[in-house]
Amino acid sequence: MSTTPPPQALNTGTQPATDEPTADDGAFAWLRALGPNGRRAFAGAFGGYALDSYDYFTLPLSMVALAAYFGLDSGQTGLFTTVTLVVSAVGGAMAGVFADRVGRVKALMITVITYAVFTVACGFAPNYETLLVFRALQGLGFGGEWAVGAILVAEYASAKHRGRTLGAVQSSWAVGWALAAVVYTLVFSFLGDDLAWRVMFWTGALPALLVLWVRRRVHDAPEATAVREQNTQKGSFAAIFKPGTAEAPGLLRTTVFAGLLSTGVQGGYYTLATWVPTYLKTERGLSVVGTGGYLTFLISGAFLGYLTGGYLTDVLGRKRNIWLFALLSAICILAYTHIPSGANTLLLVLGFPLGFCMSAIFSGFGSYLSELYPTALRGTGQGFTYNTGRAVGAVFPTLVGFLADSWGVGGALVFGAIGYGIAALALLGLPETRGKELV
Repeated sequence: MSTTPPPQALNTGTQPATDEPTADDGAFAWLRALGPNGRRAFAGAFGGYALDSYDYFTLPLSMVALAAYFGLDSGQTGLFTTVTLVVSAVGGAMAGVFADRVGRVKALMITVITYAVFTVACGFAPNYETLLVFRALQGLGFGGEWAVGAILVAEYASAKHRGRTLGAVQSSWAVGWALAAVVYTLVFSFLGDDLAWRVMFWTGALPALLVLWVRRRVHDAPEATAVREQNTQKGSFAAIFKPGTAEAPGLLRTTVFAGLLSTGVQGGYYTLATWVPTYLKTERGLSVVGTGGYLTFLISGAFLGYLTGGYLTDVLGRKRNIWLFALLSAICILAYTHIPSGANTLLLVLGFPLGFCMSAIFSGFGSYLSELYPTALRGTGQGFTYNTGRAVGAVFPTLVGFLADSWGVGGALVFGAIGYGIAALALLGLPETRGKELV
């Protein structure tokens, strides 16, 4: 079987000689345009990110049980998320460099294996300190998977459809989140809390099955690989921090502002993803099944938000899409956390737009960050900026944890809105890249 994708799947600065309506029109034109090899790459990245999400959410969903089992306060439980996200910055930067030097698919497999192994190890932790170490090591793989998978698919996608293609990859985060919520509801309904949290982590072994399929069926985009391998600067941190000159533009400005953008968006997102389950149980008094029901609305909104945001990032442009949903996400946070006590039906209804907006803002990230960097440095640039944003944004969940005892979880969650304000300001230093070919 040939590993060369059809011409419309590659983006090295040329366009196909003919325009085929079947590949360029309709709701699934973006999927047809990938070609058979591109679609396998999409499936690998989609599955990897969904299971990345699943392994991540084993912790927030088990947070209340963990706190009771180990006798932790809010600050200590918040530290779990912070450590995961800080270490993920290291893992993401390393994976990005590795992707530029040895290929996207090899880096993808390594990240998936890493987060699977250490998620399972968390289930065997005998004490808080050991669990903290295992969770940190899980972050090494967690940090790299998204950036590597997004680049793999971006290099197959057409410029016209890249936003919605990467938005569809992002939607797999909601799929993994939903799977984690379902498993959480079942496990914690039938097992005691002291065992249930361990079982949740043990189910994190699932991603290992994906690696076997990826190894046999998924390949890097050939023409993008050729461009990357011919460049002597591939995988260079020095290159993404090089200032511009009158003769040649550098990447320093791009790296700084892309890192700020990622920090703001992820600070807002992980604040909500980490603390909403605890907020629903401790301040709204919901049971395990009740929390699962409310999360269903939140996750459904997230899934549709990823898909809608991917479409809008192609129609409105990368920057306008992020600006729009940064504003709407901040408004939703404030509304969600100020619902009067007892108005749980309204809480249920508002969960949908909250999930929609905070996910739609992510849809443009895969395409936007890929378009900001040249092929030889795409992994390094995207891996570094996205995951540095994760690490710095991790301060937000920790602040919520330490303030929760005095402000309440709901009151402290407003810090998430500050993150979206930072993201909106960061866009002022970045160019619009809609329609850009990847070279």
